[in-house]
Amino acid sequence: MRSRDLGIRIGIGTPGRENAITDVAGVRVGHTTLISGDGPLVVGRGPVRTGVTVVVPHDGDPFAEPIFAGCHTLNGNGELTGLEWIREAGKLVSPIAITNTHSVGVVRDALVRHAAEGRPRGAPFWSLPVVGETWDGALNDIDGFHVRPEHVDAALEAASSGLVAEGNVGGGTGMVCHEFKGGIGTASRVVGVDEGGWTVGVLVQANYGRRELLRIDGVRVGEAIPVSEVPAPYERPPLGTVPAGDPAGAGSIIVVVATDAPLLPHQCARLAQRAGLGIARMGGTGGHTSGDLFICFATGNRNLPQPELGTDARTTVELRMLSDSFIDPLFLATIEATEEAIVNALVAAETMTGIDGVTAHRLPHDRVRAILRV
Repeated sequence: MRSRDLGIRIGIGTPGRENAITDVAGVRVGHTTLISGDGPLVVGRGPVRTGVTVVVPHDGDPFAEPIFAGCHTLNGNGELTGLEWIREAGKLVSPIAITNTHSVGVVRDALVRHAAEGRPRGAPFWSLPVVGETWDGALNDIDGFHVRPEHVDAALEAASSGLVAEGNVGGGTGMVCHEFKGGIGTASRVVGVDEGGWTVGVLVQANYGRRELLRIDGVRVGEAIPVSEVPAPYERPPLGTVPAGDPAGAGSIIVVVATDAPLLPHQCARLAQRAGLGIARMGGTGGHTSGDLFICFATGNRNLPQPELGTDARTTVELRMLSDSFIDPLFLATIEATEEAIVNALVAAETMTGIDGVTAHRLPHDRVRAILRV
């Protein structure tokens, strides 16, 4: 189930064939989902409600063939590794993985190992992979460290184009969004032929937001479905109070933006920044305890020099660059696709009960249709 199945049409743009980040040619997505156990929390045993999601940025070897990329931080209470090198060099040289907060290290190391094993022994090699996180400790035994290297390998092996599983899958398995069940969502937009015909795809891991701030297509859905009707998965104080340990709205969101437009790194960073406007349309505020981290990569320039020194004899390479006169349609595409990806995460997610019987309820589809009158 996706938002358009409910009659929800976000924005004015045209989605791609699958309305997913995989509409950008060569992009693949894979998940490993870990669900086991019920009842009281026993650290190290469960219940387990977590996983890992990978985005493979093109159809070559992403560890050997860089592509231009940029990033943006709306609020920095989170982690997306490798961003300093992207800011410095403007290139992405790895898949992008997303998991839970306490599993970033093992996922990062697994990506490095995966890349190293594909290289001849003694060949020059280094890797600064990109791994993001959001916190799933409301439902998952997060201190049990259940994500392991083989789960990263499985997600990479499963990565494919076409339809993308959403909701309670991969890194989004244990996530909560606007105090409903959240998780993975994706969407895309294709700009007009006169504007270049480029595709922009977005994938989110949505784990943020207070209920009463939720907007869908501009309508105050969260206020119409209060926690007195559909309970939140935790105790929450009123909006406007900030007691220690308040979990409501304290989560995070990772946004991955992909495009086939020939963008340079600074233009990628500008698209990444626009993801924040899509989150704002949904009612996200980039709160103090929220990690709102975004990355954008562009596949419109390929055959860039490899990252290792001395492995490419070219002193110069020829590039294409989208004229800034035509970048506004990509900004709008990013905003709309981000907004719709979050709605898709909410619509796809199913009610989940995790540690100690804590339950995150699904977004009630019939109520949303009635509120939106669709």
